[in-house]
Formats: sequence, structure tokens, C-alpha cells
Amino acid sequence: MLVLGILKLNERPLRFNELRRRLDGITQKVLTRTLRALERDGLVRRTVYPTVPPRVEYTLTELGVSAGRLANAIAEWSVVHVPDIIKAREDFDDRITATGTL
Repeated sequence: MLVLGILKLNERPLRFNELRRRLDGITQKVLTRTLRALERDGLVRRTVYPTVPPRVEYTLTELGVSAGRLANAIAEWSVVHVPDIIKAREDFDDRITATGTL
């Protein structure tokens, strides 16, 4: 979830409901907790604008942008290596089935 949140925020500053719409299936409670944790860790900046009703936007800090780059690299690596991972899992499962042990 952390990585997904960072990647979504990496596009531009987002309001809470915009971010929630982009993260299919996430509850308000989970997103609130996640954003607070990211803010506490210095990855996300929460900006409250003095309007009625209050407007709050979330954006990545420099640290968050840096983490986002790493997350993107891992995501790209994963896409390239999915066939290798699937093959490794199949080989492992075949060995377990053949020997009956881990």
C-alpha cells in the first residue's frame, strides 16, 4: 500500500478524495492511516488551505520523490521478471510435490 500511495501521489498534489478514487477498494480509514504514516515518515506533505470548506492536499516531499523513484524501479523490474518468478515458483512447487517436504 505504501508504494502504491507514493506512486499515485507522484503525479501531482492530490486531495484526499482524488487519491481515494485512484486507489480502488481502499477504505477511508486505511487511506487516512497510510497518509498519516507517510507524513510522519517525511514522505508526504499535507497542506491545509484556509478555505470554507477546508481544502487539504497531499504531495510528495523530496524524500517521497526519492522513494517513488525506487518504487518505480522495483515495479519495472517486477514486470520484466514476472515470467522468471512464475517459473521459479513452479519449479519450487514441483520439487515440493515430488519430495513431499520443504
